[in-house]
Amino acid sequence: MRGNFLSAVLFLLCIASSAVAETIAVTVKDSRGTPVQDAVVYALPVSGSVLAARRQAVVAQRDKQFVPYVSAVQVGSAAQFPNEDTVKHHVYSFSPAKKFELPLYAGTPTESIVFDQPGVVTLGCNIHDWMIGYILVVPTPWFAITGGDGTARLRDLPAGTYDLEVWQPRLRNPAARSRQRITTTQNSVTFQLELKPELRLRRSPADAGDGYR
Repeated sequence: MRGNFLSAVLFLLCIASSAVAETIAVTVKDSRGTPVQDAVVYALPVSGSVLAARRQAVVAQRDKQFVPYVSAVQVGSAAQFPNEDTVKHHVYSFSPAKKFELPLYAGTPTESIVFDQPGVVTLGCNIHDWMIGYILVVPTPWFAITGGDGTARLRDLPAGTYDLEVWQPRLRNPAARSRQRITTTQNSVTFQLELKPELRLRRSPADAGDGYR
């Protein structure tokens, strides 16, 4: 009887340990070793199912820019596009992963946009040509975006083996994904990407006096 009891306890401990949620720090650098901001890092389980833990994203228009510049959502998630500027914007995407249009508006549109297939969604504004932003739609709830230090933290990963993938708008091959296979016994992972030069405007052009600049 005692042996059966100990066996049952050990079995339950094994189940509990396999369900432990882990955190992995992922650092992304360019070919010169400089930290890379705005890189989306996401984990795809090698086996087992993926949780449908969808979260709504918010991509604002602020100071005539998309904020954040890069977002990520799980397939099936929705996003809102509030206009926080004093001028109107006309937000659109012609990307195969999601085509949509929010005609000239102020404030927050009543409808959210649902992203129902994976891929890169490029955002633009018909009124302000320099405005550009990106949403990466991924088939997993485990994703994060690097900050100024080039680091992102994937949290609440169930113990197991994953393919880690990284995407960034400046990848030399826009369709490419940098991938590493890891297990949750690892505390940290580093990626090195080949990137194109940074070309986007970080500030709006000067007011042209037409009410939309």
